Amino acid sequence: MPYTIEQKIWSVLRFVMGFIFLWAFLDKLFGLGFATVAEKSWLAGVSPTAGFLQFGTSGAGASFFKQLSGSVVVDWLFMLGLVFVGTALILGVAMRLAGYVGALMMVLMYTALSLPPKNNPLFDEHIVYALVLIGLGASSAGEWYGLGKWWKELELVKKWKWLE
Repeated sequence: MPYTIEQKIWSVLRFVMGFIFLWAFLDKLFGLGFATVAEKSWLAGVSPTAGFLQFGTSGAGASFFKQLSGSVVVDWLFMLGLVFVGTALILGVAMRLAGYVGALMMVLMYTALSLPPKNNPLFDEHIVYALVLIGLGASSAGEWYGLGKWWKELELVKKWKWLE
């Protein structure tokens, strides 16, 4: 059966959002020269969160986020989140969990920035991304052009529905 236009759009959104997360992971890990140069990569021993948390945060919660800068635990959680969300979305597996984890990451970044955002009194791209990720997690987007149908048939996933 051919996919509807809505299913195709959600599939493209799933792949694009997955690539955004996976690319951020790869660039921070290897320093591919886009947002991160090789000398500032995680493999070179530089914290992948320090720059944003130290210099990109402002507003009421800035002091809290600045304290997290350079934390090994925060670095690992951030990088694991990026690679998990990116890979899961691209493959179409663990969509609910990936969507919600990705949305949480976006909301945390939004709150770390100055509030209200600089270019809009309420919203910025982090909120848009969070809403798209929630939509992906709530939809069956992993089943269209992805491995979602196969994933949902696994006994582990049937037993623990939150892994869908």
